[in-house]
Amino acid sequence: MADNPEILSLISRYLNNPEDLDCKAQIEKYRNQSKENNNFFMEMERLWVLSAKSAVLERIDEKSTIAHFESRLLAKSSPIKMLQFRRTIIRWAAASIVLLGVASITYFFASKGQVGSLNKPYASDANPGGNKAVLVLADGRKISLTDVNNGAIAKEAGLSITKTSDGQLIYTVSEVAIGKAGKSLNNAFNTIETPKGGMWQVKLPDGSLVWLNAASSLTYPLAFSEGQKRIVELKGEAYFEVAKDELHPFVVKTVKQEVEVLGTQFNINAYSDESTVKTTLLEGSVKVSTWRKDPGTSEFLKPGQQSILLADAFNVKEVDVDEAIAWKNGYFMFNNEKQESIMRKIARWYNVQIVYANADAREVTYYGSISRFENVSRVLRKFEQTGEVRFEVDKNKITVYKEDNN
Repeated sequence: MADNPEILSLISRYLNNPEDLDCKAQIEKYRNQSKENNNFFMEMERLWVLSAKSAVLERIDEKSTIAHFESRLLAKSSPIKMLQFRRTIIRWAAASIVLLGVASITYFFASKGQVGSLNKPYASDANPGGNKAVLVLADGRKISLTDVNNGAIAKEAGLSITKTSDGQLIYTVSEVAIGKAGKSLNNAFNTIETPKGGMWQVKLPDGSLVWLNAASSLTYPLAFSEGQKRIVELKGEAYFEVAKDELHPFVVKTVKQEVEVLGTQFNINAYSDESTVKTTLLEGSVKVSTWRKDPGTSEFLKPGQQSILLADAFNVKEVDVDEAIAWKNGYFMFNNEKQESIMRKIARWYNVQIVYANADAREVTYYGSISRFENVSRVLRKFEQTGEVRFEVDKNKITVYKEDNN
């Protein structure tokens, strides 16, 4: 029954009228069926109390919205093996796409036909990002992957680089090339750079998959020679699905840390304008280490854990991994996140400049999720409807104002 969208309407009816004995009996039966059901009910009750909008669940076209969300999630080939409870929560979130400004305890429900009062139109707008990247070859040549036709884009010494129609770069190295020129290929490097407003997926010579977020770069050898570690260098943010090879550990180097794995799935956020480096593990195990020589600091992560590196110290905690890779699946996701942090993400994805008219505007916090494929104006309107902030957009500059709610 936890998977049945009709439970949302049942919970809504009960929360609106707890004196309905028949509804109460159904709820009690549902909660007693499993710990998962009870947890789901308690989460819905908590959200209902916060929002003070108890009838909202009844206004949702649950089945069509959930089906649409799940189809998009599957289309993205999500690597998450979600527990049933997490899936249920995400389904509910998909059906009611919520943005909550904590200070005002106000929800914005992005359902069709539910549009609140809007301020005057913005002077400008910005389109969302997309598949944009530049490939820098070992000889220094640069290829715009956005503009080049699909198919083979470079060949040398038994190495073939192919661009696919779905925005992926695939490296194919022949066994003959590995035997004859493996060492030289291992000492030759390519770099993929995504601009602000860009993202790209690359399949490395060893079969590992990497998704690059906006304003990021990945440097890697043209081949991984036998008897050596598979070393790549990352700036910005990327999600990795590493091909398993027990004899050749896969190492990701960033400015502040090193991550070593054998075969696993994880996300690294290492932007230079962020105060921390975050490594989130979805599957397998990883070792994260700082660049300090004496003494070195390292931690081993388990699935569902995130390491946060600040200065030379790690803080490891349990997290919702969906939040860490929401960008890969087409969403901004916030969990008590400050406006300033959110706007850095928006600046990278929409290639805009952010200015704050009030210092307080930086501190507003939010829960919720928003599609990354809306124009920036629609995203900003959703923040404005919390009543906490407002925006002015002039060409590529967005000014953030804190609203006075006194």
